[in-house]
Amino acid sequence: MTGSTPAPFTAADYRARMERAARSAADAGLAGLLVAPGPDMVWLTGYTPTAVTERLTVLVLTPGQDPVLVVPTLEAPDAEHAIGASALTLRDWTDGKDPYDVTAALLDGRGRFGISDNTWAMHLLGLQRALPDTSYASLTDALPMLRAVKDAAELELLAAAGAAADATFEEIRKVPFAGRRESDVGQDLAGLLRRFGHSQVDFTIVGSGPNGANPHHEVGDRLIERGDMVVLDFGGLKDGYGSDTTRTVHVGEPTEEERRVHDIVREAQEAGCQAVRPGVACQEVDRAARAVITEAGYGEYFIHRTGHGIGVTTHEPPYMIEGEEQPLVPGMCFSVEPGIYLPGRFGVRIEDIVTVTEDGGHRLNNTTRDMVIVG
Repeated sequence: MTGSTPAPFTAADYRARMERAARSAADAGLAGLLVAPGPDMVWLTGYTPTAVTERLTVLVLTPGQDPVLVVPTLEAPDAEHAIGASALTLRDWTDGKDPYDVTAALLDGRGRFGISDNTWAMHLLGLQRALPDTSYASLTDALPMLRAVKDAAELELLAAAGAAADATFEEIRKVPFAGRRESDVGQDLAGLLRRFGHSQVDFTIVGSGPNGANPHHEVGDRLIERGDMVVLDFGGLKDGYGSDTTRTVHVGEPTEEERRVHDIVREAQEAGCQAVRPGVACQEVDRAARAVITEAGYGEYFIHRTGHGIGVTTHEPPYMIEGEEQPLVPGMCFSVEPGIYLPGRFGVRIEDIVTVTEDGGHRLNNTTRDMVIVG
């Protein structure tokens, strides 16, 4: 693939994110945020510890105060080299000292804090012992939209990741399917994603024949046969941002029923994408796609939500699901991926990443959604 590499994020970008997160915490009635190593910390600071261990590392964001990153002394040199390090204060602690006391000194002893979902239980319990009058809420519950609205640079990175996934599909459709194992095609997908710039492959689902009726089958040792429908769902991270796309191909000529089911899913996916526009509730995207499948008589075979957000992880808020009344906002990015799964027979899913624009939605995946015949 060719094309310019987006400019890396700067310390100013990370400073703005941390300031916005602290304001969002205050608006939500929280005394601050506690962020452990993981996607939230990467997004806020650009820092990824070389190893996540039992030693406490935590970013403390409190409204009106400078951000503080509490780190083990032995990891401080790496933290100092993070791009966002100049936008925060490092507070290191040495083995033999209590890191929870170090962190407690930065916190309101009676406050309620948002805490990143992947925080180790031992660390949360340690903070609770140090500050027994504090309380905590997961960031997914307290600030579900923290990373949901992407800026222009993030959208550029997501578009590049989507283009790499598209290039992967254009190549995989050329390889032999019949007589090879699902795991062989999965290895091909992983290799192609890396060839087109992915540093991390998160999943390569190859669901052939009856295995395609399991939405999260991934890969197995089943030999792919002529006459099989094959669900291909793959993605990962490129330059720190996610890709995720699904196309369903057929080995040899499909039956009339297989074509009909594929057409229904294609129409449902189109309806879901057409429902995307600012101000519309997330659940309306799910309703639009689901209505097409239900009206065609296959409603009981559409067994998952229509979509999920994507960014520095391949699954994150917002979710396109019944009951989610969060309105769509320009800059949100998420999948639209309806499917029909006929147990013991075959499955069909079609998925694109869509970003909300000022007047609608824009797909980040652009390979054909028509039935593709493979050999």
